Amino acid sequence: MSLQPGDALTSHNFGLQIDGVMVEYLAEVSGLTLEQDVITYQQNTAQGRAEVALLPGVQKNGQCTVVRGMTQSASFTQWINDSIAGRMATARKNASIIMMDFEDNPVKRYNLRNAWCSKIDTSTVKAGEAAALTETVTIVFEELVIE
Repeated sequence: MSLQPGDALTSHNFGLQIDGVMVEYLAEVSGLTLEQDVITYQQNTAQGRAEVALLPGVQKNGQCTVVRGMTQSASFTQWINDSIAGRMATARKNASIIMMDFEDNPVKRYNLRNAWCSKIDTSTVKAGEAAALTETVTIVFEELVIE
């Protein structure tokens, strides 16, 4: 591995894998969030002093946003269509955001369980504009496991 002790990963070397298939032409992954409830537990000690402890509560679902070039990717488009149409039996997929080192070796994975698309936003189409078209997809998931 080209990553030496003390080296940090770079932000430009990443990938998105959905049910084992790498998504092509990614421009950005952002807003990967997950939240967990915090339980405040108060009790008295045997000496009568109040103690407060914070305990982990229920993990909430999470989301992230993916920006990609608008392509003719049939599998990605089908996934979006299944999600928007509510066909959850085929829309819920396991996905991974993969961070790679300088030699494209996976170093860290954010595994998203039961992920599906909740929103799609396309870039502005403008006459005379010379820019690549993109689609921004919001992906929601039920569980995040970091490897």
